Amino acid sequence: MKIHVYTKTSLAKQEDNPTQHNTTKYNTTSLLLDLPHLPPIFNSTQNQNLPSESKNTSISTIIESIPFPIMSHTPPQALDSEEPASESAATAAQTPDSHAATLLHLSFNQDSGCFAAATDRGFRIYNCDPFREIFRRDFGPGGGVGLVHMLFRCNILAFVGGGADPRYPPNKVMIWDDHQSRCIGELSFRSEVKGVRLRRDRIVVVLAHKIFVYNFSDLKVLHQIETIANPKGLCDLSHVSATMVLVCPGLQKGQVRVEHYASKRTKFIMAHDSRIACFSLTHDGRLLATASSKGTLIRLFNTLDGSLLQEVNSMSFPLSLFCSRINLRCC
Repeated sequence: MKIHVYTKTSLAKQEDNPTQHNTTKYNTTSLLLDLPHLPPIFNSTQNQNLPSESKNTSISTIIESIPFPIMSHTPPQALDSEEPASESAATAAQTPDSHAATLLHLSFNQDSGCFAAATDRGFRIYNCDPFREIFRRDFGPGGGVGLVHMLFRCNILAFVGGGADPRYPPNKVMIWDDHQSRCIGELSFRSEVKGVRLRRDRIVVVLAHKIFVYNFSDLKVLHQIETIANPKGLCDLSHVSATMVLVCPGLQKGQVRVEHYASKRTKFIMAHDSRIACFSLTHDGRLLATASSKGTLIRLFNTLDGSLLQEVNSMSFPLSLFCSRINLRCC
């Protein structure tokens, strides 16, 4: 897949649309990014040596210099500079914590093998099994990241600023290439970004009442979806390359909307009587698990026909549910 990046310019706003966004892209190089075959940057294998890249090296040259550095389970790194390092990230100089970071957000990567933590100073990457911190980037004071999402284990992440001293405005999604230690794309909106989801071919941005689906290769809008008030930024994607399924809140309380993009079908499911608290898709998008704000029931649906497959009483007393994952081995 090729990501086109252009000289930083903002497309014209449409003043009649309060949610209209601007797209900002950087320099005139085409980013050759074969995402399905990208070697992982955040992994538990042994470090690989990567030749140093000068600041003037083109993006295409950097991408074609695969393999990327592999993050080993050495003590966590604190990379303070936003400039490209003169050595691989895995062997960069380590600095101790001078400030206790405040956690702002957590998100699993697409295969749930690791997760990213956004803090008021940057972000950190953790491996799930065995559990340990494998990478961190510390932007220092003024480096607050409110949302962070990984693209599997590669060098591409999506940021939204947050905290008391954000690095980026809360209405912008920054596409970050950690190999180059800089942003390679930007999406701007007129309201705060509530959530971001990534696929190898798509970027999904969630606002309070609207969802935008972008093509990753050129950052063009492919679809816009109106939703009920969505302050948690609820949204989920399938990750099988042949198909794409998106689930988001519908226009009614307790309703979820399922978009099957391959078959161009939309399915509405009345999942609960109360407000939706969280939901999760399987990787192929065939099954959907939902939970309501009451926190007593978890329901499993077939996304193709909307049928209820199973209902689980989570507890005899209500819980506040924030995240759910489906284990395919149990389905």
